[in-house]
Amino acid sequence: MTDTVTAAQSRRVFLNAQGLARKRPSRAVSERDFAAYLSTQGVLQLDTVNVLARAHYLPLYSRFGAYNLQRADAYLWGDARGHSAHAFEHWGHEASVMPRELLPAMYHRMVDGNSWQSRRRERLDRERPGLVDAARELVHSAGPVVGADVSHLAPRERRKGPWWDNDHAKDALEYLFITGKVAASRGRHFTRTYDATPRAWGLPPADAVSPDGSHPWGLPAGQARQQLFDRALAACGIGTVADLCDHFRLPLKAGKNAPDAAGGEAWAASAVERGLAKWVEVEGWKTPALMAIGEPSHDAPWHRAATDPGRATGAALLSPFDPVCWFRPRLKRMFAMDYTIEIYTPAAKRTYGYYCLPFLLGDQMVGRVDLKADRKAGVLRVQSAWREEGAAPGARRRSDREITAALRTELSLMAGWLGLDEVEIAGHGNLSV
Repeated sequence: MTDTVTAAQSRRVFLNAQGLARKRPSRAVSERDFAAYLSTQGVLQLDTVNVLARAHYLPLYSRFGAYNLQRADAYLWGDARGHSAHAFEHWGHEASVMPRELLPAMYHRMVDGNSWQSRRRERLDRERPGLVDAARELVHSAGPVVGADVSHLAPRERRKGPWWDNDHAKDALEYLFITGKVAASRGRHFTRTYDATPRAWGLPPADAVSPDGSHPWGLPAGQARQQLFDRALAACGIGTVADLCDHFRLPLKAGKNAPDAAGGEAWAASAVERGLAKWVEVEGWKTPALMAIGEPSHDAPWHRAATDPGRATGAALLSPFDPVCWFRPRLKRMFAMDYTIEIYTPAAKRTYGYYCLPFLLGDQMVGRVDLKADRKAGVLRVQSAWREEGAAPGARRRSDREITAALRTELSLMAGWLGLDEVEIAGHGNLSV
């Protein structure tokens, strides 16, 4: 008999797994919190937009509160050479930072000849013969390097455009990074750096071969994808197969974008068979969901059973790049929020604003706020504020007064964290803050 879960229970379970069901801890944020986030979520998405704060800073803030950004940088990027003992950068959910323990599971993406990134090699060899090998040699001999250090190997032929670069040297470094032949990290001003994997990871590159013909540290593709699916299950607590596949951008259907991939249904069946999950019916959902069960094990120390805290008491502004906001179908199904980031939408066609953050209050997304950190003026600017007109399935509609009071508190806390002296509200939108 399949268990039935209410819509409200599914939200609480999901938010609890995400670390957002309770009020933030009052203690100081430490490296243990950074480690806990990476271990439980497995991925911290990166983005260059800095209108408010870097994308990877915000999920940590939403869960733990104000913390020192330099301490987070030191944990994620390591020493002055970009060598972290805790984390590495690769393509987890888009460009991401992940815990070092996931390196073996990322190996299959590094050597996957079907990835669009790896197909750059053929073009580069045709347009700039020998560039890839020369760039790799320079990284190994002089790393860590940045793009400018390699530019002399292939001087730019065309002007840089607003959305493209057309820089062969940069393309060569990106190809080497995505295929695991060199490691990437971050330097000053969030600039990507490149170094040899033995120095950065303490491991040989992804194209190394052991005497027996195997790779010295990479997992086989099937085993790696199953592990990523299992970790997504623990990170989300509950979700459809599509929800869970999206966490690490796994192919939902067998063979789609990966001829040797089993597909989400097979990984789900395996998780159930091994006692990591059970099927449940969620009120209002059209497809069954998986719920995490069971205990951590030697092979899966990160695994956690789903837990319903009974009541969600937290409040947080969430980055567009937060795991809660990634998968638009889940956000709409679970929270009744139809959300699209409008960074790439022309200003005249934007509905809510350039960098609009969903506002979570309890177990509901009650509004969205377009924010900008005006560092020169020392002001957190609220460009616009909007309330969600409806309520999440099975929830009572929050009053404007409740939302406004909670949002003002959150805006004040965020301004303090970012070192801004005041909050200025433009008054645009349908929520009066």
